[in-house]
Amino acid sequence: MTQGIFVTTTTNGAGKSLVTLGLADSLYKRSGNIGYFRPVVPGPSVDTDPMVQLMRENYGLDADRARGGLTAAEARGLLAEGRADELHERCVALFDEMAAQDGIIVVEGSDLTGADPAVELELNASLARHLGTPVVGVVSGAARDAAGVADAVDLARRTLDESGVELLAMIVNRADPARLDAVAAAIRPGRHRWPVYVLPELPELALPSVAEIASSLGLTQVAGSTNLDRDVSEVKAVSMEGGNFLQILREGALVLVSGDRSDAVLATVASALAPEFPVPSGMILTNGIEPNERIQRLYAEASFPVFTTFADTFGTARAVSAVRSELSSAQPRKTAAALGAWHQRVDGNELLQRIALPRAGRTTPLRFLHGLIERARADRKRIVLPEGEDPRILRAAEILRRRDVCDLVILGEEARIRDVAAGQGVDLTGLQLLDPATAPARERYAEEYARLRSHKGVDIERAREVMTEGAYYGTMMVHLGDVDGMVSGAAHTTANTIRPALEFVKTRPGVSIVSSVFFMLLPDRALVYGDCAVNPDPDAEQLADIAYASAVTASQFGVDPRVAMLSYSTGGSGSGEAVDKVRTATELVRSAHPALKVDGPLQYDAAVNAAVAASKMPDSEVAGQATVFIFPDLNTGNNTYKAVQQSSGAVAVGPVLQGLNKPVNDLSRGCTVDDIVNTVAITAIQAQGD
Repeated sequence: MTQGIFVTTTTNGAGKSLVTLGLADSLYKRSGNIGYFRPVVPGPSVDTDPMVQLMRENYGLDADRARGGLTAAEARGLLAEGRADELHERCVALFDEMAAQDGIIVVEGSDLTGADPAVELELNASLARHLGTPVVGVVSGAARDAAGVADAVDLARRTLDESGVELLAMIVNRADPARLDAVAAAIRPGRHRWPVYVLPELPELALPSVAEIASSLGLTQVAGSTNLDRDVSEVKAVSMEGGNFLQILREGALVLVSGDRSDAVLATVASALAPEFPVPSGMILTNGIEPNERIQRLYAEASFPVFTTFADTFGTARAVSAVRSELSSAQPRKTAAALGAWHQRVDGNELLQRIALPRAGRTTPLRFLHGLIERARADRKRIVLPEGEDPRILRAAEILRRRDVCDLVILGEEARIRDVAAGQGVDLTGLQLLDPATAPARERYAEEYARLRSHKGVDIERAREVMTEGAYYGTMMVHLGDVDGMVSGAAHTTANTIRPALEFVKTRPGVSIVSSVFFMLLPDRALVYGDCAVNPDPDAEQLADIAYASAVTASQFGVDPRVAMLSYSTGGSGSGEAVDKVRTATELVRSAHPALKVDGPLQYDAAVNAAVAASKMPDSEVAGQATVFIFPDLNTGNNTYKAVQQSSGAVAVGPVLQGLNKPVNDLSRGCTVDDIVNTVAITAIQAQGD
């Protein structure tokens, strides 16, 4: 079984880290158990290397499963002293430690930035040979036409062949996006015994972020937004009067200005406040000078970060131009763009079918959430987000777009959305913005709403007014099939999200109630809890509906449903109205769905603990191994899921609404950007099943 795959390049600047990340993602998708090893890290510390940190955070790897070997300075010192064998031995020893554990290791070669690229290329090849790993070769397609790329691939292949490595695949990265098909045709895939994939140049990866520049230059932030995850589109060093400077200021520019140039400072601040003017990514006040206190107060709450430096403007501009952008855990948007491009252009199954991989292990929280993104991407759907003026929604939408998960429609006043996005440094490219108040479909939606609600006295005038509300407009888009699903609730109540759906999307045939589940992600498995968010006190028939709907949801998301109907009593030992309700609901589920594994009443310990189940319910197919837990009422369910979440560290994903004709899902008003991304992915997967 293959223990590792080595990623290397024959030239500098090929974007090897993007390929490493994409390969790791494909491997994680297949096996769920990976490691990352960087034998030679370019920076001063093996523990603070950005790629090591990225892999740890992206795939939940500890320090033993994602690590560096030597620093570049250490490696060059050993090579200069003729001690290459020692370098190899140290790297092989570290690799063997990692390989002793389960899983496959992605090995990223050095960066070919040394004085002698040939020596460094031989270092990577010899390391691959010593580690016994096949190689993925990376070739830069930047500034090359199709024929030039094909020649570069042939040259790289010959170079790697002559180095004695086992070649697994070749990746052309940074190719001209307009020439991808021409490049692929010029390479002639059938000509080689291994696959060749072509990835486009991603401009957003070449742009450093404000955070990278601030860190590299050691800048001190004195005011403005604390969001430094903004791409710097260009650098503008002010050398003219403020009014003239505004004529050349562009969106996302980093402004460098001496702190005593009050006119230019004020012009930059004013530009960010005017909707029709560009918003800079940041401003650096040079020469160690800040304007007077009144001007400082004007930019104290600026929508962009403000820094100071003692360097002069020219020196600062030169230092900024030398900053390289890198993939790192601090750049989630760039990571999303890299993974989106990889999965669009690389057939992971084809690439990896040529090697033996370890089987997937436990369903960890990270693996479950990763699977959501993969499944949503596999059958692309269109989702509407009605709360377009919420910064979290916009940040999540950008990540979803960059990862190529689904198509998105953002509702809200367009000018306001663009203003919020500019202030947050969010790129709205590829996202459809729609204002319900002025959208062309508003009249059609109003007519449909008036027709559906005429029995409630709703006329066309009232319907037009209702359709200006984002949740109603978005739900009507779902109802009429203009989108496949909706996610709302970041800035509104659960009732605001569910009410429109109950009015005209309605429940599925045979379903009497809308309910919800939480996916409770434990360290080694995923469980389903229902209903913990919607129904206060369901009766026996409703409880049976919730149980079946929860089993269907569990199955849809890869959890084999074994349904425990929970109560304070197990089996026939107890009596009373509450336990009788659960007993009746259990029988209703069994009679309606005889193939479903369901049992109850069960106490929670009897549902999850095999030893307890053996004494209380020895003949049960569910007791001791339940995966779906149905609580008798909202009070019990809501408190239990929160208790498990807080006391065990379980990750709670939800609530996920079920029972509706089409997918509509609710967010918590305290949701994070990651929560929104996951809920949109869940909604897209639900739409795939419609």
